[in-house]
Amino acid sequence: MDATELQQLVAAIGEEILARVETGRAAAPCDCSMSHGPAPSASPRGEGLNIPGLVCPGCVQRCAQTCARKTREIIAAGADRISASERLTRVDPATAGLIDHTLLKPEATADDIRKLCREARQYGFATVCVNPYWVPLAAAELSGSPVKVCTVAGFPLGATPTAIKRAEAEAAARAGAQEVDMVINVGALRSGDLETVYQDIQAVADACHRAGVIVKVILETALLDDNQKAIACALARMGGADFVKTSTGFGPSGATARDVALMRLAVGSDMGVKAAGGIRSLEDLQRMVAAGATRIGASASVRIVEAAAA
Repeated sequence: MDATELQQLVAAIGEEILARVETGRAAAPCDCSMSHGPAPSASPRGEGLNIPGLVCPGCVQRCAQTCARKTREIIAAGADRISASERLTRVDPATAGLIDHTLLKPEATADDIRKLCREARQYGFATVCVNPYWVPLAAAELSGSPVKVCTVAGFPLGATPTAIKRAEAEAAARAGAQEVDMVINVGALRSGDLETVYQDIQAVADACHRAGVIVKVILETALLDDNQKAIACALARMGGADFVKTSTGFGPSGATARDVALMRLAVGSDMGVKAAGGIRSLEDLQRMVAAGATRIGASASVRIVEAAAA
């Protein structure tokens, strides 16, 4: 498809998604089946978008049922990862395998990274998430462990050229990373240059998938309006990403349940949605999971996990 067709397709997707959000239909359960027409339009049943595999709003398969007290019930509701900062010291072993143990501070030292990896081994976390420079060290520290290494590309601004982001992803994979979180070109999106944003995502996703690496696309939602968020999600889906993520943690604000619901609606039920930034309590986490998040990033991880285990 050429640039004009891409603009028309994504604009139509964004309009449909926003219409559903504004009328409250994003939260309504449905049992719809996707129809598979060539262009975005309402399906005969009035549910979903007529775009193959792209959106299934409100599908009961992703309805989250949460409890105010139990982390296990949050997981049963649909969360498959919970992120935590390097300050995490105590965690329920049953949930440890769902946690991304994260340290992206610029002042982090080698000893800090080693400590992060020791904790990840001790508790059996899913990944450690570190800046690209530290990937070789983290990979060496975690050699022989089931804990994966996650890193970032174009982080935290997203304003580097596509070739650089792709090279970062390729270098990270060679160094031992198994997941890469890339930041979209926010300025290009806000300028309406959708082709650049799409190609940016596609290039990184292609590089990651060739190496067997999962790619997550960070939107930095605090810098976007609702239409831009919907468009960014559609482009991430079309570009082959595995997840969309709300925030870097370095932006002006973080996740909101409304943003998560919009993102879930935009990407459908078979892509991951990660909420990150400003999630400080168990109640915050529950709202994000109920809205459709399948991973959570939080700096107040200890308080959240201890509240869930109480």
